[in-house]
Amino acid sequence: MVITIAGLVTLAGCGGGFSLGDTDQEQDDGEHDPEAPTAVDGELEIHHIDVGQGDSTLLVTPENETVLIDTGDWPADGQDVIDYLDERGIDRIDHLVATHAHADHIGGHAGVIEYFEENGDGVGAAYDSGVAHTSATYDNYLDAIEKHDVDLFEVVEGDTLPLESEATEITVLNPPADHSGDDLDRNAVVLTVEFGEFSYLTTGDIGEETEARLVDAHGDALDVDVYQAGHHGSSTSSTDPFLDAVNPETAIISSALDSQYGHPHDEVLEVFAERDIETYWTGVHGDVVLRTDGEQRSVTPETEASTDPSVLLDRKHEANEQATVERRSDAASTRVQSAAAGPGAVGLQPTPPIDRLSVPTSHQL
Repeated sequence: MVITIAGLVTLAGCGGGFSLGDTDQEQDDGEHDPEAPTAVDGELEIHHIDVGQGDSTLLVTPENETVLIDTGDWPADGQDVIDYLDERGIDRIDHLVATHAHADHIGGHAGVIEYFEENGDGVGAAYDSGVAHTSATYDNYLDAIEKHDVDLFEVVEGDTLPLESEATEITVLNPPADHSGDDLDRNAVVLTVEFGEFSYLTTGDIGEETEARLVDAHGDALDVDVYQAGHHGSSTSSTDPFLDAVNPETAIISSALDSQYGHPHDEVLEVFAERDIETYWTGVHGDVVLRTDGEQRSVTPETEASTDPSVLLDRKHEANEQATVERRSDAASTRVQSAAAGPGAVGLQPTPPIDRLSVPTSHQL
C-alpha cells in the first residue's frame, strides 16, 4: 500500500474554518448568520439509498453537482448504489465522502470509484476523517484512490466542501481539528447542509461523547429541519441533550428491517415518538428522497408506510417475530430431513452454534 494516512492532503486550517473551496471566502465558526440572504433557485435533492444494514446518501444540487456520502456495506461492493445512480442518469460523483472507515459505510467506495472512473465521468475528489482502519475494505478504498489518482482530502471541524453551487453549503462539524486516536466512530465526519432556510444534519456513527461535544461547541447551529439518525438508530446515539439541540421535525433511519444489531433500537423509536418526530426508515420505506426549494420540502419514499415512530416500532417487532418463526421452521425442516436420511447420511451435519464473538462486525451494537 503506497498511500498512507500521512499522505492525505490536509485542508483544514487549525480549526479556523478554512474552506476547501474559495480560500478568499471568509468563514465563520459554523453558526448560521440570520441576516444572510436565504432566497435560492431550484431544488436540492437528498436521496437516502436503501442499502440494507449500512448508509449511503446522495445529494444533488440545483446545478446537478453530486455529493455521495458513504456507499453501503462491503458484500454489495457498491453495486446497489451504482445501480441506483445509473437509473437516475448520474455519471459523475463530484464529491465522495466517507463518514468513517467501517465497512458498512465505505463498503462500496472502491467499487463506486472504479465504476465511475472507468465507465463515467469520474470522481472529483474524496474526503474522510484521516483515521485509518485495518481492514481489507479500507485498503481497497485507498487502492482505488491511488489507482485512479483521485484527490483525497482530510477534513476537520470548520471546513466546507468546495461546491460550485453558491446556494448550497455543506459544513464539517466533526472531527475536531485537534482530534487524535484511532476511534472511528468518535472521529466520524459530521456534516450540516444548508440550502435557503432548509437545514439537514448527518452524523455517521458518533455516540454520546461526541454528541455532547457538538452541543457544547455548536449549540444553536445544530438546530435543523431534518436529521439522519446517528448510528442507524442505535441507542448509543440520538441522546436527549443532542435531540434537544437538533430539534428535528423529520428523521431518517438507515438500516435493514432485519438488522442483526436490532437497529433502530426500541429506545430511539420511543423517544422519536415522544418528540413527535416524523420518521422514515429505509428498512420499511425503502429509498427515501427529500426535495426542497429552500423553504418548502417534500419526502417521497419508495414504499408508502406510516411515519409514526410508534407504528414503526410495532412493525419492527412483527418482523422480528416473523423471522423467529421462519428460523424455527427451517430448523425443524432440517431435523426432519436428517431423521429421514437415517444414520450415515452424507451432507446433513448439524449446524454448529454461532460464536458471536467470532463473527466480524463493522461496529459495536
